[in-house]
Amino acid sequence: MTHMQDTAAHASRDAARRALRRELRRRRQHLTRRQQRDAAMRLCHRLRQLPEVRRAHRVALYLPNDSEIDPRPLIPWLLTRRRTKVYLPVLKPLTHNALWFVHYHAGTPMVSNRFGIPEPCTQHGAHRARRLPAWALDVILLPLVGFDETGQRMGMGGGFYDRTLAFTREGGPRPRLIGLAHDCQRVERLPAAPWDVPLDAIVSDIRVVRP
Repeated sequence: MTHMQDTAAHASRDAARRALRRELRRRRQHLTRRQQRDAAMRLCHRLRQLPEVRRAHRVALYLPNDSEIDPRPLIPWLLTRRRTKVYLPVLKPLTHNALWFVHYHAGTPMVSNRFGIPEPCTQHGAHRARRLPAWALDVILLPLVGFDETGQRMGMGGGFYDRTLAFTREGGPRPRLIGLAHDCQRVERLPAAPWDVPLDAIVSDIRVVRP
């Protein structure tokens, strides 16, 4: 294959991934509020059964955006487990496309990041001290745009989680990584990308997939 052919093939794959990402986002955006709410409750029922979640003390999740499946019903259950703390992702201001994680509770002051998504405020010393690197967490629940039955997944394309979690390929302490999605975001086969960080499980409102 010539360099020109290789470039054209790469561009074609990128275009196909972008088109698929748009279609999968459209699927979840077309869910009604009732469907979203019911899916969130079914999702959290499945998450409560996972051994990784049941034994975790530090769990990171996300606040839903763009019709992502909502993990927030899990928070009250987590907080009844006295030793468990909940964390939310925060954009690192000095690092391109990376995240840290900040302890979250009912009184946590929130701000909107550059995408308009609420995140814990880290401007004050007390809240800066609450932040953790990803490796210090037990479980990270991350949103997906799509997934297949082999455990292959597709994110939003910004690379935030892939960059933040790249260290998990190197061995050493690491959190369990669980992707979350509406079951309507499942496809028969997803194209793999070399930078995708493998997940330990994918959970939808209907099923649990173990890669």
